[in-house]
Amino acid sequence: MSNSLKIVVVIQARMSSTRFPGKVLQKVLGKPLLLHQYERIAESKLEPLIVVATSTDESDEPIVELCKLHGINCFRGNLNDLLDRHYKAGLAYEADAIVKIPSDCPLISPTAIDIVLTKYIEFYPEIDYVSNLHPASYPDGNDVEIISMKALQNVWQNASKDFELEHTTPYIWENPELFRIENITWESGLDYSKSHRFTIDYPEDLLFIKAIYENLYPKKQYFELEDILELLQEKPEIMELNKDYAGEYWYKNHLSELKTIINY
Repeated sequence: MSNSLKIVVVIQARMSSTRFPGKVLQKVLGKPLLLHQYERIAESKLEPLIVVATSTDESDEPIVELCKLHGINCFRGNLNDLLDRHYKAGLAYEADAIVKIPSDCPLISPTAIDIVLTKYIEFYPEIDYVSNLHPASYPDGNDVEIISMKALQNVWQNASKDFELEHTTPYIWENPELFRIENITWESGLDYSKSHRFTIDYPEDLLFIKAIYENLYPKKQYFELEDILELLQEKPEIMELNKDYAGEYWYKNHLSELKTIINY
């Protein structure tokens, strides 16, 4: 990474998840998921600064305590305005660019992180935003977005819809004429974004993630995306654990919710 470019990875985390409260501190192999995820992100070869951004709400004290216990940078901000939390975390750590990674991605690929960040560095400073989400091709749960602080300030000053404030980046990818944007597609050439779900929103997802860690972690602590896919080929029953929330299954079951979001 260029010595003149300070990239800060922000893991957004809170205890008050609507669908699965406290999911970020659920334990797998005796370790909280948030710590597993932190350690996987720390495997990035580019060695960005990592910050857990939680809220000032009292319910998030356990996250703060976990960070203190393990010497992890922690920032506290607005509970519901994630855009404000990201922007102010960036200011607090004097970032040139912020990497947005949700805390519901405990199987995130360090290689996917490096690919997105490398693309940003390649185009820097003539770039505002790079992600692997628009369109997505990686298995769900490998979400990486990097935004320049200049662009993030623009969004912070101009975004106003609830959806934009809650999810930080919609204002960017809904206004592509205002920003310099690049997207990364999975180098495999495949699209597993709807068929493979590696994220956590429901108890069934926790069962899936536990199965992955229990099978791979004892042999290879920092297993990669290819290791997961190979395991799923060997043991397809693992994918059955949360299949009802993957891709098209999820869309069918949450159509009314999607209509609400679309009409925000």
